[in-house]
Amino acid sequence: MSDDNEDLGMWDEAMEEQAEAEAADAKPVELDELEADAPITGDEKRKLDAILDIPVTISMEVGRSNISIRNLLQLNQGSVVELDRVAGEALDVMVNGTLIAHGEVVVVNDKFGIRLTDVISQIERIKKLK
Repeated sequence: MSDDNEDLGMWDEAMEEQAEAEAADAKPVELDELEADAPITGDEKRKLDAILDIPVTISMEVGRSNISIRNLLQLNQGSVVELDRVAGEALDVMVNGTLIAHGEVVVVNDKFGIRLTDVISQIERIKKLK
C-alpha cells in the first residue's frame, strides 16, 4: 500500500512540475479588438472578394471499403461492395478532401441534396490540418 502512495506522490510532483514549467513558458498575447460595425476598407473588400471566388470541391462520402485489385477487376454490373457504414448513418461532407460536416440525404425536386446535421468546428478543422 505504501508503494502505491509513493507512486501517487511522485505522480503529483511530476504534474506540479509540468504545470509550473508550462506557466513559466506562457506569455500573454495582446489581440486587436474586433468591432462588429467596423467598416471594411476597399483594400480589405478586394482581398475578401479574391478569396470568396476560389473554387473548392465539395463531396459527400457514403462510406469506404478496401478491396484487392483482383476483386476490383472482378466487379461488374450488379456487384455489391460492402462499405464501412451502417444504413442510416450520417454521410461525411468533404471540402477539398477535408471533413467539414456530417449530413443526411434529402431529395428536393427530384434532385439529391444533403441536410447538414453537424458542422465540424473551425478549431477541430485546424487541428486536423496540422
